Amino acid sequence: MKIEANDDYSRFSSAHFVGRLDLAHEAKSILQGKQNRELPGVIEEITSFAHGKVTSIEIFSELGARIMSKPKGKYITIDAPEIRSGRRYEAEISAITAKQIKALLPQKESTVLLIGLGNNRATPDALGPKVVQYTVATRHILQQDDALCNLAPLCTLAPGVLGITGIETAEIIKGVVQRIKPDVIIAVDALAAASVKRVSTTIQITDTGIQPGSGVGNKRLPITKETLGIPVIAIGVPTVVSSSVIIYETLLTLGKELKTESAAWEHIDDETFLHIEEELLETFEGNLIVTPKEIDRLIENIARIIAAAIAQAVHSGVNQHNYQLYIE
Repeated sequence: MKIEANDDYSRFSSAHFVGRLDLAHEAKSILQGKQNRELPGVIEEITSFAHGKVTSIEIFSELGARIMSKPKGKYITIDAPEIRSGRRYEAEISAITAKQIKALLPQKESTVLLIGLGNNRATPDALGPKVVQYTVATRHILQQDDALCNLAPLCTLAPGVLGITGIETAEIIKGVVQRIKPDVIIAVDALAAASVKRVSTTIQITDTGIQPGSGVGNKRLPITKETLGIPVIAIGVPTVVSSSVIIYETLLTLGKELKTESAAWEHIDDETFLHIEEELLETFEGNLIVTPKEIDRLIENIARIIAAAIAQAVHSGVNQHNYQLYIE
């Protein structure tokens, strides 16, 4: 759960939330505390652009990985509230995203396997399959016509989910990898946010792979370099938020209002919060996931941005001025 550095969240147990977080930036914000103290084994760099900012976090030691509850590697977060505005800022945001993806790709021309993770029957989880739908596959074309030197071999796969296929997603991907032998995988998946403000406004890119379902307590086999034998770049966007996050943020906001007028806030500690959460979510066994009512439109917007970014990152002949020719 993401809490701004000046929030008084210290009365709540960070361990209760950090292990659940998909976004490394949110985990780091909680662990740093309101004193904004540095974390050992973790470095951060922030740059701004016209309509947002890019936060790059690198976990470079085992100690940092243990503190953050995440594997060592690079985690890039693009915060751009204008993602929700439709196509007006699509070219700008996709170009920024493409630059970050390209920095993680192998330097030589590579065969890229794009994996669209998720369930296209459930809109909040359909981001991965939708990105695949918008992406133009080129591997089969280049095998027949090598004159298209401005394109790289790119193939796509939307493997579905275990509940529909009866097969672990990682098992399907491993079989495809063994057959076509790509040089790198780009895996796209929907994430769970730890702040309402981050839903559909944040893109995370990491070179550590992905563990599908971890943000909603449904961990599947990991899709990583260790399990597949090739680099895995994971791209994710928060499309849902846990109701416990909403409860938590509501209590924080209430606490700010009460602090100057009442001592009631002092009694809302970690134990009290957990009791409130358990009481309110008892009907749903403590697990209620919330998504915006306009999620259909948001998934379309985000899928186009990510498909455009991948095309620009992978193909030397694609840029923010002509990318629309290379997304479907």
